Amino acid sequence: MGIVIGVVGPHDLVDDVAATCEEQPGVSTLRLDYDHESQAPAIVEAHAQAVEGWLFTGIVPYMLARDAEALTRPASFVDYSGATLLSALVRLQHSGHDVTRLSIDTLSAADVGITFAEAGLPSGDLRTLPYRAGMTSEKAVAFHRRGPAHPVITCLSSVHEALRDEMQVMRLVPSVHSVRVALRQLLLTAEGQAQEDAQIALGLIEVDSDEGLLREATALGGTLAAFRGGTHLLVTTRGPLHDATGGFTGLPMLARLAGHNPHVRVGFGLGRSAAEAESLARRALARARRIGDVAAVLSLRADTDIVLESVSTMPTGEQNLSVLARRVGLSVPTLEKLLEARAAVGDEPLTTREIAERLAVQQRTARRMLHRLELAGLAERTGNLTSGSSGRPLTLYRLTL
Repeated sequence: MGIVIGVVGPHDLVDDVAATCEEQPGVSTLRLDYDHESQAPAIVEAHAQAVEGWLFTGIVPYMLARDAEALTRPASFVDYSGATLLSALVRLQHSGHDVTRLSIDTLSAADVGITFAEAGLPSGDLRTLPYRAGMTSEKAVAFHRRGPAHPVITCLSSVHEALRDEMQVMRLVPSVHSVRVALRQLLLTAEGQAQEDAQIALGLIEVDSDEGLLREATALGGTLAAFRGGTHLLVTTRGPLHDATGGFTGLPMLARLAGHNPHVRVGFGLGRSAAEAESLARRALARARRIGDVAAVLSLRADTDIVLESVSTMPTGEQNLSVLARRVGLSVPTLEKLLEARAAVGDEPLTTREIAERLAVQQRTARRMLHRLELAGLAERTGNLTSGSSGRPLTLYRLTL
């Protein structure tokens, strides 16, 4: 069985990097190029379900996607230090440039220093702008323009485009060796993730009525069967359970089942065999019973129990906001603003942009908040709305908190 890698980078690099990846047996690629590195997070979010891993042509698009919390699959990036940087130095020297006086962005001062030391070159007159969160191509361009008229080495295609007509600028491109190293690291991570995702997850569910239970099992990619004593058995694997619980933090199905059941107790067990998973599920169900009428617990090996979610038996509208805030990881003032937004529109859905404007936050922050509410069963997606521009469609949410 093969693995699909999403290769993300500028137009002129993606094909070469993807071709090197496809030399590896069993690897196929999805080529995803951009005009500007700032587009990387949106590209990743749009194609997350089509790949098993991500390979970025450089650290900047990788960091942008990571900081936007868009990475839900194993990811790696091609490193430009070492052999890649040394190759650029050789080319510059052959062109008659003084390689001891350069302006270099993105690479860390330590990595640059090591490369120069290995080449026997002094590094005292180098100017470096290491990548840090919040660094943009505009900041990199300004950094190079402020310095002496030294040759520029950049890792960003946008910086190269901005400076190539006014100074000597060389853009680093991935070497075949660096691509193979990054791919090897990615495949090891992805293989480990695949093995984890294949672990058996068994759920033992106690409910007064099985209404909606089959639909919840299907959403978890699992099957449902009757178990002893009126308990239901849900069989799935770690991967779908991890995704549906937001990384084992909450169980949306619990709140939905509690809507028409006074008692809902769920115990999940995660094991390397069916027998181990069942034993752990029994332990989890026993703890869920001790917690209350509506509770869910995940039991792992090494005596580790995770309370996925426990819901008050009061109607949602009567719950204390501070309790609700702790449950979903948002502040009470934020929840109050969301309640005001819901009251203003009634049962009508809101776009992520409208939520962001009402909360005075960025859209990506609003998306994270809505994702948390969705996991807790306090918001539901109702579709997408085309924004009328070339940007990503806006997701519509109906607030139910």
